[in-house]
Amino acid sequence: MTRIRIVIWIFGAVFLLLAFGLLNLEVIHSGRYRELGRRNCVRLLPENGCRGKIFDRNGFIIADSKLSYDLMILPQDSIEQDKIIIAASRILGKSEKDLRRTFKSNYISISVPVAIAKNIDIKDAIALDELKVDLPAITIQPNPLRHYPQKRLASHVLGYVNEIDHWRLTKLEDYGYNTKDIVGFGGVEEKYDYYLRQEEGGVSFEVDHRGKLVRTLGFRPPVNGKDIQLTLDIRIQKIVEESLGNKKGAVVIMDPYSGEIIAMASSPAFDPEVFAEKDNASINNLVSNPGSPLVNRAISSAYPAGSIFKVIVATAGLENKKIKGSTSFLCQGSVRVGGREFKCWNTHGLQDLAGALQHSCNVYFYKTGLLVGAQALHDYAQKFGLSRTTSLELPYEVPGFIPSPIWRKINRFKSWFDGDTANLSIGQGDVAVTPIQITRMMAVFANNGYLVYPCLTKSIDGRDMTRLRKKAEKLNLKQENINIIREGLRRVANEEGGTGSVFATLPVSVAGKTGTAQAPPKQPHAWFAGYFPYKNPKYVICVLLEHGGPGYYSCLVGKQIIEQMAKDGLI
Repeated sequence: MTRIRIVIWIFGAVFLLLAFGLLNLEVIHSGRYRELGRRNCVRLLPENGCRGKIFDRNGFIIADSKLSYDLMILPQDSIEQDKIIIAASRILGKSEKDLRRTFKSNYISISVPVAIAKNIDIKDAIALDELKVDLPAITIQPNPLRHYPQKRLASHVLGYVNEIDHWRLTKLEDYGYNTKDIVGFGGVEEKYDYYLRQEEGGVSFEVDHRGKLVRTLGFRPPVNGKDIQLTLDIRIQKIVEESLGNKKGAVVIMDPYSGEIIAMASSPAFDPEVFAEKDNASINNLVSNPGSPLVNRAISSAYPAGSIFKVIVATAGLENKKIKGSTSFLCQGSVRVGGREFKCWNTHGLQDLAGALQHSCNVYFYKTGLLVGAQALHDYAQKFGLSRTTSLELPYEVPGFIPSPIWRKINRFKSWFDGDTANLSIGQGDVAVTPIQITRMMAVFANNGYLVYPCLTKSIDGRDMTRLRKKAEKLNLKQENINIIREGLRRVANEEGGTGSVFATLPVSVAGKTGTAQAPPKQPHAWFAGYFPYKNPKYVICVLLEHGGPGYYSCLVGKQIIEQMAKDGLI
């Protein structure tokens, strides 16, 4: 009798459990499961919009989209699927084995079309589409692909697009980014990805419990990304890149009053289209290239300033009244500082300030730097925008570095000596600057005392961005001191014996400063920074040749650029 009761209790418990489960499905959670069922019978065939275009200042397109075509199969009939793969193999010239492998790796469900070949030629797309009469499971899906009509031109400014990586996804998933999304990497593509990216649309359709198409439900059109206009002049950009050629380095040309970047080149460059087309062999070559072609040397690499830094030393000396324009020092080829002999690259004799700039006399600036003091040199360097980023609208700008006695004491627990001040006075030691910083520094003398904020963006989606720019800072330098330095810069490029006298033959007058920054054990870095025309400056230019030798070689590149600009009527 006891056993019968136990069995009855067990059956009763099972019945109650089933009854509760049925109640849970039919009453308590019926709405939730009904919604899940509704979603399960609805599928979306996505359709991508076009990423926003990028224009130069004159309206020339430097990045847009082109149509590519993907071959897709609706995997509802395995026999028809085999026929499509065989036909596609013949038309595309790809092995059936590879197509089947692609099908398998991209398969999601029986109701979702599977891409088995991407970015196919339009002739092949037409040939495959004609098979649709006999093989209705074929779909040729148009797909906008990022296109750079100028190829390598301005590649570091533009950046490139690629499939989102894990690091970006973790940061951006709360903003609507998903796995497999195409996003910007580097340059404008990354900085303004939020504006440039398109919104996906597509066709929604209903399927039955076996995943077969029942009916089309609706269509949501895709939304194209917003267009962006830059301050670049693609004509000047082309001249700059052709002049730079295969030399490793960077060139920046900027408007000295507005801070607008007219050209920015870094070499070696790269073709951003290889990322859009997923050319894996070319991508691997770029990533493994020891020349680091993906690095924008204009903003992301810092170098010793060399003699370019003498402009700041001269300013600090004049403003602090440690020297005058007429102050002269005797250069006998070297000077003793502490227990060490600090050399000049030549024996210049008696030099005033303008002459010392013209001949780039180290001895003059050793002595001036010692009079001014290391901390004041550091402070004036910061006043000119060094040791901090310029706020340019590009990612991965580095701040560079200017050492000081306080920094060394706190961070290295070491004392600062006069020899360190002498090194700092000619831009050596721990000094590290970027070409964009040096361009900004030189603009102060072109515009008579204003520190501008470099900028790249003119408009986004037709909205004028110039009103949102930071205003230039007045550095409150004495005009007479600016004039003294400007005269020295003029002599550099125009008078015999000037370290940049190769510019003297140009049809436009140039002023500037050369630099030969030591970087042992390799060749020194070659610098030139200046502005032109001299009397009414329109452009500031900075040329850096990484391990390019004496500053003379950067002058040759600068001369070629200015000469071609003048020839093309761009000055």
